[in-house]
Order: sequence, then C-alpha cells, then structure tokens
Amino acid sequence: MVVAPQPRSGRIPQLDALRGIAVIGIVWMNVHVFALPIQAYYNPLAWGGEGAVDRLVWAASFVFVEDKFRTLFAMLFGAGCVILLDRGRAASGAARAWRAHYARMAVLFAIGLVHAVLLANNDILRAYALAGCALPLLAPLAPRALVAVAIGLMALHVGVGIATFGGALYDWHTGRLASDASFFMERNFGTDPAAVSYMLERGREALGERIARRIEGIPQQLAALLASLPINLAAIALGMAFWRSGMLAGRWRTFRLQRLAAVCALVAIPALLALAWFVAESGFPGALTGASGLVLSAPFDTLLGIAYAALAMALFAPGGAVTRQLAAAGRLSLTNYLMTSVILGGFFAPWGFGLFGAVSRAQAFAIGFVPILAMLAWSRAWIAHFGQGPVERVWRGAARLLG
Repeated sequence: MVVAPQPRSGRIPQLDALRGIAVIGIVWMNVHVFALPIQAYYNPLAWGGEGAVDRLVWAASFVFVEDKFRTLFAMLFGAGCVILLDRGRAASGAARAWRAHYARMAVLFAIGLVHAVLLANNDILRAYALAGCALPLLAPLAPRALVAVAIGLMALHVGVGIATFGGALYDWHTGRLASDASFFMERNFGTDPAAVSYMLERGREALGERIARRIEGIPQQLAALLASLPINLAAIALGMAFWRSGMLAGRWRTFRLQRLAAVCALVAIPALLALAWFVAESGFPGALTGASGLVLSAPFDTLLGIAYAALAMALFAPGGAVTRQLAAAGRLSLTNYLMTSVILGGFFAPWGFGLFGAVSRAQAFAIGFVPILAMLAWSRAWIAHFGQGPVERVWRGAARLLG
C-alpha cells in the first residue's frame, strides 16, 4: 500500500484507486481498536456488542473487512517496492537501488514507531518495514515462485498458530479451562470482566502515561511484529507476483480478473461465513474467537483480499470519476493512514472527545465514516496543488538523505 510518490506520467490510475480502497478499508478495521477495549475487536460480547445490529456489524466485519484490507495493504506494499527497485536498478544499478530500499524501510519503521507510540499501538508500518528487509530473498523470484512462497508462508503462519493455540482450543473443547493458555486466551479474546475492566482503564489514561507505557513496551511490540512476519510476507510476495504477472499493472483482460475474483470469493466467503456462525453459535469462547480471528480465517482473508484486488482492477475505469477520487486518496495513502489515526484519536482518546468505551460497535463503525469522508474530500485538492502528500514528502526526503 505505502509507496513513495511516482512521476505523473508513470502512474496507473487503477492501482492508485486500489490503494485508496485499501486505506479506506483500514479505517473500518482500526475504528474498533480506537473505540473499544482490545478484547472487543474480535469478541462482540466483551464490550459494545450486545445488540442485534452490533452483532451484524461484527459478522460483516469478520467476513468482509478484518485482515482483507491488511492483505491489500501488504500486497500493494510489495508491488510498490518492486516498482521502485526496478526503477532504481535501471537508473543507478542494483547496489544503489538496494541501499535506497533499505533507507526507505528505515524511515518507514521510524514513522511507524512514532505513530505507534503517539496514536495507534496496532500500527502496521513497522511490520511492513521489517518485512521489507527480507525482499532480497524474494526479488529474484518469478511470479509462480512468489505465489509458492506465499502459500508456504501462509502454511507456516497457520501451523505455528495452531501449535500456539491448540492447547487452549483443546481445553475449550473438553470443557476444562485450567491451563495458562486457556487463561491467556480468555483474558485477551474472551469476556473476562477483570481483563476488560483493565483495558477500559488503560484506554482512558492520560497522553503522557500512554506514551511512557508504550515506549516501555517497545521490546514486547517487536516480538509481536516478528511473529507477524510470515503472514505479512505472504501478502507482500503475492503483491510482487501480481505486479510482475501484469495483474496490478493493469495488463490482464477483464474476464481473467473477474474469474480470479470469483474463484477466490467463492472459496473464501462460504468458509468465513461458516466460521463466523460457528464462533457465534459456540458463544464466543476466548480460545475459539482468538484462534478464528488470528489463524483459522487467515487463508480465506487472503483469498478475499486477492478477490478485492482483482475485482477493483477489472471495474475501475482509468478516466472515471470514482477512479480519480479513489486514486487521489491512494496517492496520499501514507498521509491518509496517519491522518485517520489523528481523527479517530480525536473522537476516542482522552485528549479528544474521550468516547473510548462509551459507544457501541455499530456506533463506532458509523464514526469511521468521518475520516473516510475527510480523506476523500481533501486528497484531490492536495494532489492538484502539491503533487504528493506531506508525509510522503518527508519519507522520500529522509530516505534520500540516508540512501
């Protein structure tokens, strides 16, 4: 998703519009992180999800939003890295192109770290920057090899996840919740009153306290980021493959794009609907809710993210009004990603309106339309006057100094 600005003559409107879709979808993911205690992100019974509309919002998010747009973000990040690497190699040679790439990753990690400490502890820029360091292993590969690598990385993610959560799932299945794994899952993904109360208090802490706590927790956050590398690298490899095969470059025929979207969606949506039904019918136990959101749904999330990408490339007309509007938001994807955190923080953080924990899941979802409308309103005007976003400019300039 995040890619340094490119010359006007070299832009692909459909690809920029897809970036716009991705950054909009991330708002629908992040709004519940800002608005509700962390357990409620996966479990509607933990907080703010008692009503029928709230349950419907949870189900729709589980099936159509959660991690699908993370997949898009990572795919487009991979495609963007390939674009810049290929241009850099053509202009100044491989060694210099890789130096510039690592400089971009270093600056991106720094931006993400500041974002995580000040605004959003679930920042994804740091994960992308770390994953970007592995691109020398992926860059020489052909599209089919990249897809094979993505499948292997996804299998690794699912396998490690099952090994990690398997004990808690077994305890839940047998009806005994005495192990440390079971307690961990219930505290983090269940409805444990003490754990939810603690997260409510933490979400209402003063800005200074929050900054100090998050700085202290940076090593723990790094461990979590490293654990996310396989799934993020899988999506990055797919983005690289789809760029090199011509899909994200706008060179596939419409029928081929529609066929890919249909196949992926027909596999993913029924599986996700069945998983959502099973979690709800089981009463949202912490072990099953956490394992479903983080591990069991992951292959189908990725497939649906691919379907979104293919369908968007098929439907976006290069000169259409909708394409132009979304493309402007996509060209400012990094700035818009950070700007939405500022707006959501203004609604939910103690230094803003302080609505954290005071709204339902459905109300939080509705508030998410505010930053979406804001980015759609300002992006075209900014691009027309300045050509690139303010944070994109900082990123590009700082990377040049390092590289």
